[in-house]
Amino acid sequence: MTVNDDITRMPRKRLAAAVLIRDHANRVLLLEPTYKLNWELPGGIVEADESPWTAASREVAEELGLHLPLGRLLVVDHVHAHDDRPDGINFIFDGGHLATVPTAFPDGEIRAAHFHTVAEAHPHLKPQMAGRITAALQAAAEGTTLLCNHGVPVA
Repeated sequence: MTVNDDITRMPRKRLAAAVLIRDHANRVLLLEPTYKLNWELPGGIVEADESPWTAASREVAEELGLHLPLGRLLVVDHVHAHDDRPDGINFIFDGGHLATVPTAFPDGEIRAAHFHTVAEAHPHLKPQMAGRITAALQAAAEGTTLLCNHGVPVA
C-alpha cells in the first residue's frame, strides 16, 4: 500500500464558495436562480483543482458578468449531510459594495438580483443561508472570520 492509495480512500467534502456583496445601505445582493426556489448569494460549487477564492470570482463573473476583487474570508460553514448530499464546506468572501443592482445575467441561471436585508429576504432563504449571511455581515462589521456549523456561528 502506498501513500497515494491512502489518499484516494480519504473522505471528500463538497466545497462551495460565495461572495457577500452589499449596497451602501448594507443590504445584501441576493440572486433569484431560475433552477430553484430559494435565493442565494452569488457563488457556486468549487470545481476540481480550483481554489475556493477562484471559484467565488469565477461564479460572480459567470452569473453577473462582474469582475470584482475579492476581499477577505468572512465565513467558513460546515454543512451537515442532508437529503442526497454529503457534508460540505461553504466559504463566503467579502465582495465589497455596488451602487446598483446588476441587471444582466450572462449564464442564464439567474432570473433577477435584489438588494435586501436578511429580514426582508427571509421568506426566500433557506434557514442555514439566512444564518450564513447574518454571520457574514457580522464578520464584515467586526473585521473577523466566523466559523459556522450549518449556518450557526460556533467560533
